[in-house]
Amino acid sequence: MRIFETLIILLNLVALLATCLPFFLQFRWLRFLPAVVICLTLVHLIVEQYRWQMAISYVMTATLFLFTLPNLLKGTASSLSGMRAVLLGAFGFVWWLIAIALPIILPVPRLPMPPGPYAVGSVLYDWTDTTRAETYAPAPNAKRELIVQIWYPAQPTTDAKLIPFVDNFDVALPAFADFLKLPSFTLDHLRLVRTHSYGDAPVRNDNAPYPVVIYSHGYQGYRTASFNQMEALASSGYVAIAIDHPYAASFTVFPDGRVVVNDPAILPPAGRNQPGDQEAREKLQATIVADQRFVMDQLELLNTGNLDPRFAGKLDLQRIGLTGVSLGGGAIVWTCKIDARCKAGLAQDGWYEPIPQTVVSEPLRQPFMFMQSETQMWKMDNLARLDKLYQSVNAPAFHLKFAGVLHADFGDYPLLTSLSAPLMYERGTLNGERTVYIEAAYLLAFFDMFLKDQPVPLLNGSSPDYPEVHFETHSP
Repeated sequence: MRIFETLIILLNLVALLATCLPFFLQFRWLRFLPAVVICLTLVHLIVEQYRWQMAISYVMTATLFLFTLPNLLKGTASSLSGMRAVLLGAFGFVWWLIAIALPIILPVPRLPMPPGPYAVGSVLYDWTDTTRAETYAPAPNAKRELIVQIWYPAQPTTDAKLIPFVDNFDVALPAFADFLKLPSFTLDHLRLVRTHSYGDAPVRNDNAPYPVVIYSHGYQGYRTASFNQMEALASSGYVAIAIDHPYAASFTVFPDGRVVVNDPAILPPAGRNQPGDQEAREKLQATIVADQRFVMDQLELLNTGNLDPRFAGKLDLQRIGLTGVSLGGGAIVWTCKIDARCKAGLAQDGWYEPIPQTVVSEPLRQPFMFMQSETQMWKMDNLARLDKLYQSVNAPAFHLKFAGVLHADFGDYPLLTSLSAPLMYERGTLNGERTVYIEAAYLLAFFDMFLKDQPVPLLNGSSPDYPEVHFETHSP
């Protein structure tokens, strides 16, 4: 919880006790406490802003103030006694427990401070691949259109503004909530998330050109699902690029206000090993692979200054790494196998079943890291493919198994709630802040070693700093 929220909830408990227990009559200053909480609430609404999870606390604050106002005006101090005190105290305490539970269960997520020395800038692009038809669109002549977000080392000006956690929030929120079958208000607090990225800030010139890392989200994910990882990379001297993959993403908002939501029909509902299932999965992942390769093509134009002069000469296209989660994690394996521009890959709980068997059977030539959760949702086929991919890497390879981490814990999802199911499917038991910290640490270590050629002791073996990580490695 945020500072003023914590103070309001704790002081409400003290005010409730003072109202119900005669012991507190000796502390005459307590009669002013409900008025103090009213003032704190006003400050909270101005500084931290309203969120619905605090509504019960707001009502409790107002009720305690109105209940004690007559004594405050008279200048007297009194408390309830007998059965009235017991009943009101019991009811008030249950009320207070609910009031504290909501903001704890659904906090305003806090993105960790980026670990690197650079300020972070960010910019959005709307890119269309005119050579590819959009096969998932209802329009017959549509071309594949992507929203791409870039984070980079920046030199922000004095008037630079931080970007939101979710851009086009008023449009994206209803689309996302509708996809999750939730009322829109339940996610409204995400507009209060503070990022560390400055919109459209100038790119830093020192140490440029910067190595590049391209990120792809999972099925039903979204471009900013790993915002923390993108900021960590950019602050550490990388250009980090995240792609919205329309129709596979939970939602994609285009600059003209169009909203494309996930299309469940792109994967047959019959399930694994049913007629047409593997073909649909391969088609979907092949689309993600084509998206990644198109973005690499666009980066060549971006680096010449044709698309945006601020990036001219700032990208080191000889040092491109790929990372992705789930569907995106499987897709980067496929991309790295067929595109030599990929110099290193990091798959985060990848979905390897859609990769064609002919691709799986060929060894990876680039250094690769496979992060794996405790999730068994794909049973043995996905795990068998993972093992085959890892063992056949013809370069330094790493296999990390995270204890207490499930599939939904890759990215910023662990920061959204402290609870697992039913609020979040496939949420593990490891603390959310710890989870994203470990993921970012190994992400940076891997790309520092293989895109920056830096020695990284963390990748020498198991680390006592990260006992949650089972570490394996091999070299050809």
